[in-house]
Amino acid sequence: MVVSRSTCLRRQVGAVIVKDKKILATGYNGAPSGLAHCLEVGCLRDKLGIPSGERHELCRGLHAEQNAIIQAAYHGVSVNGATLYCTNLPCIICTKMLINAGIQRVVYAEGYTDPLALQMWEESRVTVEQFKPQHGRTKKQRKGT
Repeated sequence: MVVSRSTCLRRQVGAVIVKDKKILATGYNGAPSGLAHCLEVGCLRDKLGIPSGERHELCRGLHAEQNAIIQAAYHGVSVNGATLYCTNLPCIICTKMLINAGIQRVVYAEGYTDPLALQMWEESRVTVEQFKPQHGRTKKQRKGT
């Protein structure tokens, strides 16, 4: 449901932060509040021919995980010890933010090629799991030390 709000032309991503069976915050990828979205002005990354997963700073939008953390902070909600459910395995920028925000578990639907993010997850104490909808269960991918 959250992903349907995405305004990105390349990839629609949603994120939900949950703790104690309660939704704390949601996020989707798109431009900052009040600014024109890529749906309206086009995609700079496409215009420049930038491949997926590279040069994140050359984008109008924030990632879904970033928006979920920001929404929680904006409303004064702690996400320490929470679980993040998201469309994709977070990129390196989001990985660092999630680790510092105190997220304890990440459950994602699809992979995302980012070797440095994978290394950081391995070093962290965050449990990272891929959701496998055909079985209705999660498959544990990695857990930091």
